[in-house]
Amino acid sequence: MVYKTDTRRPATSVAVIDSNVIAHAGIEAFVAKLGGGIRIAGCYVGPDQFIAEHPERTRAVDVVLFDLDVDRRGPDFEALAKICGSGHHVVVYSELSSDEVILTSLDMGAVSYVTKSEICQHLGEAITSAHQEITHVAPRMGAALLNHKRVGRPGLSQREREVLVAWFKNGSIEGVADALCIEPSTVRTHLQRVRAKYGSVGRAAPTKAALIARGIQDGILRVDDL
Repeated sequence: MVYKTDTRRPATSVAVIDSNVIAHAGIEAFVAKLGGGIRIAGCYVGPDQFIAEHPERTRAVDVVLFDLDVDRRGPDFEALAKICGSGHHVVVYSELSSDEVILTSLDMGAVSYVTKSEICQHLGEAITSAHQEITHVAPRMGAALLNHKRVGRPGLSQREREVLVAWFKNGSIEGVADALCIEPSTVRTHLQRVRAKYGSVGRAAPTKAALIARGIQDGILRVDDL
């Protein structure tokens, strides 16, 4: 299957963080085949180099593609948390594929997780979705989410629960951001991940009303809180 981007949209600018320069070339070749939907804003051999140049999110970089095992010493969750905490929309693209690594990456703030063994279609969809603050659930990420659940009940992180409850009470993304002292884009990312987790256990919640119902069913929210 050939993945094609929507050329009617402005190109999504991507910064690549990977110590393997051969990987840079491979990603650039993949992007070149898409016909302009995604463009490479820069390639970096380490997170420190990227953060020094982009200490906070700007229009210069829409999405960060981050190899979690960037120095080949194991997952660098500290760097991931720092990049996400700066407001960047991060897609982790790594050979690491354990449930624990994937779930921890999502808890650190990654929008999506794609393993390097998965077909390029998922990488392209994860990048363009992250630009729109939407979580693309690739097969390995979906399996990790599903394995982590008790039957029918998603394992929401403490922060995801806080955002969900605040959203139910405040009614607006901006209100939640002010209440929790985070960026509106971070609120949207948390809500997208909550929806992805509910969808992965067969309890889709595409609307706010559906999420309220799920929250009450799972004891996250009380009727008196509404």
